[in-house]
Amino acid sequence: MTDSDADLTLEWARRAEAGPFTSLGVFDRVTYDSLDPMGVLAVCAGATEDIRLATSIVAGPLRSTAMLAKKAATLDVLSDGRLTLGLALGARKDDYEAVGADYRGRGGRFTKQLDQLREYWEGDEIGPSPVQEGGPELLIGGSSDPTFKRVGRYGDGYIHGGGPPRAFAKDAEKARSAWNETGRPENPTLWGHGYFALGDDETIERGREYLLDYYEFTGPFAERIAEGLLTTPQEVVQFVRGYEEEGCDELILFPTVAESEQYERLEEIIENEWSNAWL
Repeated sequence: MTDSDADLTLEWARRAEAGPFTSLGVFDRVTYDSLDPMGVLAVCAGATEDIRLATSIVAGPLRSTAMLAKKAATLDVLSDGRLTLGLALGARKDDYEAVGADYRGRGGRFTKQLDQLREYWEGDEIGPSPVQEGGPELLIGGSSDPTFKRVGRYGDGYIHGGGPPRAFAKDAEKARSAWNETGRPENPTLWGHGYFALGDDETIERGREYLLDYYEFTGPFAERIAEGLLTTPQEVVQFVRGYEEEGCDELILFPTVAESEQYERLEEIIENEWSNAWL
């Protein structure tokens, strides 16, 4: 969500803490009019006490592994162990160019980074020591075969990149299979996300334009993403129900319009429409 400022960020964090929600999520871009994800969650950590703080996602290879480990551990300490660190490659070449990182070699660097993060968190070379044993909860995102192998070997779970519940179900099954192939017990934690814009036609169109702009780099596929925008209470309820039925443990709903009214409308749906749908 662009156009966010300090007041709106704190308002959403505090209201979500007091409301029916269990997590606050942020995304990561460099060459975009957006706030730094770790900085936003640090502010939210100071304004809340219980709600989970999540990155969905941070592009790991854009950053030094040591600095990423330190910032994540710091945020875990400041939030008293509430950080869920979602990491993925990041698909925007302009972000890589902006920080002077090699785009083509990012896959190999990312795998090495995931291995090193645990070493930093469990060692004493770089502090602080995270509150969560072994480091923050680590989710890995993406849709390629190497992604699911990374989930099985390095992650605590998988975070899906968005889309309808059936798309989530397909990738979630791949994550479970990779997890089981490594012999790990139980199942990986599964997260998903969607986008919403609730209100009149003008508000909905603003939300669509945001998604078209944010995903412009995907070409024609941006239209498909915009078509998936949740714009009515019924669509939100069906989306949430669909993800729950497919085994999603946590679902982040991102607003595409930066207004307080969007929070109010979503809260009303979750507290009333969603609850009533299961009566």
